[in-house]
Amino acid sequence: MSEEAGHMMGLYGDPSDQRSLSLDDTSSTEESPDQTRLSLETTNDAVPYIGQRFPNHDAAYEFYAEFAKGCGFSIRRHRTEGKAGVGKGLTRRYFVCHRAGNTPVKAANDSKPQRNRKSSRCGCQAYMRISKTTDLGVPEWRVTGFMNHHNHELLEPNQVRFLPAYRSISDADRNRILMFAKTGISVQQMMRLMELEKGVEPGYLPFTEKDVRNLLQSFRKVDPEDESIDLLRMCRNIKEKDPNFKYDFSLDSNNRLENIAWSYASSIQSYDIFGDAVVFDTTHRLTAFDMPLGIWVGVNNYGMPCFFGCVLLREESLRSYSWALKVFLAFMNGKAPQTVLTDQNMCLKEAINLEMPTTKHALCIWLVVAKYPSWFNAVLGERYNEWKAEFNRLYNLESVEDFELGWRDMVNSFGLHTNRHIASLFALRSLWALPYLRSHFFAGMTTTGHSKSINAFIQRFLSAQSRLAHFVEQVAVTVDFKDQTGEQQTMQQNLQNICLKTGAPMEAHAATVLTPFAFSKLQEQLVLAAHYASFQMEDGFLVRHHTKLEGGRKVYWVPREGIVSCSCHQFEFSGILCRHALRVLSTGNCFQIPERYLPHRWRRISTPATKALQNTQSDHTERVQLLQSMVSTLVTESAKSRERLDIATENVSILLSRIREQPISSQGIRESSSNQRNL
Repeated sequence: MSEEAGHMMGLYGDPSDQRSLSLDDTSSTEESPDQTRLSLETTNDAVPYIGQRFPNHDAAYEFYAEFAKGCGFSIRRHRTEGKAGVGKGLTRRYFVCHRAGNTPVKAANDSKPQRNRKSSRCGCQAYMRISKTTDLGVPEWRVTGFMNHHNHELLEPNQVRFLPAYRSISDADRNRILMFAKTGISVQQMMRLMELEKGVEPGYLPFTEKDVRNLLQSFRKVDPEDESIDLLRMCRNIKEKDPNFKYDFSLDSNNRLENIAWSYASSIQSYDIFGDAVVFDTTHRLTAFDMPLGIWVGVNNYGMPCFFGCVLLREESLRSYSWALKVFLAFMNGKAPQTVLTDQNMCLKEAINLEMPTTKHALCIWLVVAKYPSWFNAVLGERYNEWKAEFNRLYNLESVEDFELGWRDMVNSFGLHTNRHIASLFALRSLWALPYLRSHFFAGMTTTGHSKSINAFIQRFLSAQSRLAHFVEQVAVTVDFKDQTGEQQTMQQNLQNICLKTGAPMEAHAATVLTPFAFSKLQEQLVLAAHYASFQMEDGFLVRHHTKLEGGRKVYWVPREGIVSCSCHQFEFSGILCRHALRVLSTGNCFQIPERYLPHRWRRISTPATKALQNTQSDHTERVQLLQSMVSTLVTESAKSRERLDIATENVSILLSRIREQPISSQGIRESSSNQRNL
């Protein structure tokens, strides 16, 4: 024992048991309160003192914990003497500073990864000891040892609340958090919302973002078999309520859930119109259950992502992917997409060839490009950005011959002859390079803009932070929310005043037929068409920019049949006529774009998903979801500055008070309860 520790023990009048400072003694000697006195600099009544009495040890712990919080540390229960129900029972307890003791060094184990976490323990000697006494037959606990000397800095009042001992999530907050998790909002948004609800300053909730994440993570640690049963039960319940909901699953040899897929009525209806081009994203996993996740997504006539279906697999194999594709086709009444975009996965590639032989398979270029830094940054060094620019140029070429010649030159220029990634990319070039894909329809989903919106759409599913069955709920909520948001954006697009830029009758006609999204794409081409010259040839037209003397695109036009085609294949690729074809139509005094070149999938029609939403959701539910969207926006905007947050907090508090003054009807209670279950 150190001299300083000995001095402190003498100060607190505990000469009979100085070993207690090490917290390792086994002595049962108790100090006599009559022989001890407290001598501290402070006379605060909240400071423990020798002889202080408590009715039970829990009361003593609570008192010491409150004292510790005021001083800037927390405590934990340490050692006990005696055992409840045996002999004299529990006779002595030690409460110590949370930084008492030292973390034992774990033996190295090569077979298990070691978590190199820094411990907060530093051998602090601060403690309080209580002993059980019985006077006149009434048991009580007295303080028989106390030292408040710390070998570490104590925390300020605004810091001590972050110690684990003072952080807690009440049952009400816990239920609120789980409800938020089902709606798909982030943990950060949950914190902001609850701060506004409770009217506290940012960062002053009795728990942190880490506590919320740990709570949500704890709900993932459940028995997989129980999860499977709950998941299947939920799907059956949804099917009972909505006969058009579709799901299918497979069991392994042990009768355990192996794979499961599902789709909603609105999704199947949307696929009937917009299922010509599909993204099948299999790059995500539900990490809590270690299950590969596949999501089928497309793009509607307003350029917004639409959900088609979802699948959870036991493993990534040819057998699993084949099962998923068969089930998806069954959901969609046997209708295969014209094109499907996926990640670079050879098992999936083979499964598509087997199950969808008429579908053109291509790779999502944004998923491929995302791997480039790890593949080429170190290899190319300072020339990496130069190589990226050359790759993008080759990717956007129109001619296969130009691409292959340019690729060869690129490999030579950057010395990539032996690079395995370059060799793999070239071997798969027909699956990702535009010169090989332009004659197939992809609805514009190969562009960076669409890739970002699709990825953001998928991320809403992945924000589900609770149990596996809740993930199905989360997908349903996200799909419904996206349908409603899509309806709002559709109305906003339709209400916008479309500005005609060319004055051409073709432009005016197209504006009345196409959605604003599709028309804006066509309008770009109409404006550019004015800069091109057309020359009639024996077998069609040659169209090139007015500043060019050579080259150009070949356009074939049969006026009687209303057929026009261009060698650039833009219409086949995107469903929007190119500037070259539009130039020829204009030259030939065509005042309306032929009907076949205004595809049904890009026209102003009410989407099936929108109709289903209107038919199946009550006005009350729609208004609740709209309010949720507004609250989420309120939190996002308010969090941008302290001034905004002050205004929001003040006004929301007033609004909550006014709302609580309003009566609650029985119908409102039932609808609210129903909405909670649906979230």
